Amino acid sequence: MPAHRHPAVRLALAAALAATPAVARPQAGDAELTFGMCAPFSGAAKELGFGMKTGIEVAFAAQNDAGGVHGRKLRLVAVDDGYEPARTAAAMKDLVEKRKIFAVVGSVGTPTAAVAVPYANDRSTLFFGAFSGASLLRNDPPDRYVFNYRASYAEETSAIVRYLVEVKRVSPSAIAVFAQEDGFGDSGFDGVARAMRRYRRDPGKVLRVGYKRNTADVDDAVRVLRRNAREVKAVVMVATYKPAARLIERLKDAGLDVAFTNVSFVGSNDLGEELAQLGPKYAEGVMVTQVVPSPNSRATAIMRYRDDLKRYAPGEKPGFVSLEGWVVARLLIEGLQRAGKQVTTDAVIDSLESLRGLDLGIGVPLTFGPSEHQASHKVWGSIMDGKGQLAPLELE
Repeated sequence: MPAHRHPAVRLALAAALAATPAVARPQAGDAELTFGMCAPFSGAAKELGFGMKTGIEVAFAAQNDAGGVHGRKLRLVAVDDGYEPARTAAAMKDLVEKRKIFAVVGSVGTPTAAVAVPYANDRSTLFFGAFSGASLLRNDPPDRYVFNYRASYAEETSAIVRYLVEVKRVSPSAIAVFAQEDGFGDSGFDGVARAMRRYRRDPGKVLRVGYKRNTADVDDAVRVLRRNAREVKAVVMVATYKPAARLIERLKDAGLDVAFTNVSFVGSNDLGEELAQLGPKYAEGVMVTQVVPSPNSRATAIMRYRDDLKRYAPGEKPGFVSLEGWVVARLLIEGLQRAGKQVTTDAVIDSLESLRGLDLGIGVPLTFGPSEHQASHKVWGSIMDGKGQLAPLELE
């Protein structure tokens, strides 16, 4: 059983963040601020939902123990959409119209964000720190109510293609893409296309295979890649962990000697565990781009994150996803604190847009502005050993 689903962990978090009834938008004198989260807690991407929720909750719990924000305690209400866009509209409506949350924070998924973002914009609701690197969250100029912490999928895949070509000396013509067949996969492919243009390769000639969301059906992808085995030396994956693990297993069993990479949305810990169960040859050398540092690093913020995790979610292992949730929550808390006691959505937006070079202790400064609603553009690298454990990988 994953640690964050263990009864002891749930009880610890429940004690720190007791469930609260629906509240109205904050008024002067309110004792708390309630935030909503729309994410998968069932289905193929559920571990990502649980990870983000854990990270946000432990950050909120620590802040609450320190007195909250201007005396207000922070609460999180999470609603399950199963990573299915058809369920997202009802989930958002539940959060915004029924539960009267102040803002949405840490929601998970690109296809679901395609539904959630227009709703949030229409209801003038802050949509903060989604676990998605999709371009639809990064309009130019940015949507007033949408703020991102993380680097985009295009930045992740562009960075790994650059690493494959310039460090590993893989020919651009030998790189294939395995991507989910929706906006998530498209956003990742955009970064590959950008990098290919830099190397004077037509993106239209890149071999692209895929799978349908919430499945692990990789049969067609395996057939195409095996048919092109002589030409393919690396596969850039934009996939969740089960289809990614299945593809790696099938291709390695078929004897293909290729490099495998994936983007942060895969859930590195989950992919590592899945591959390690198959055997050391499956996990060894798999690369994953990240939008936060290693959760085991000695950076000041990461040490604080591990302390919060140990205190408020005992038994939960440090991981990239919960760390991202924690960073997102800390960034939001900074915006709330700077907005002052009379908290309103507009005041928080103005506060966030004034953040310049904020040092949370993760190793890179974070910046927002009226024309910049993405705080970080940094992409870290990681690589697995045969046990599925990740070590830092220098991408440049």
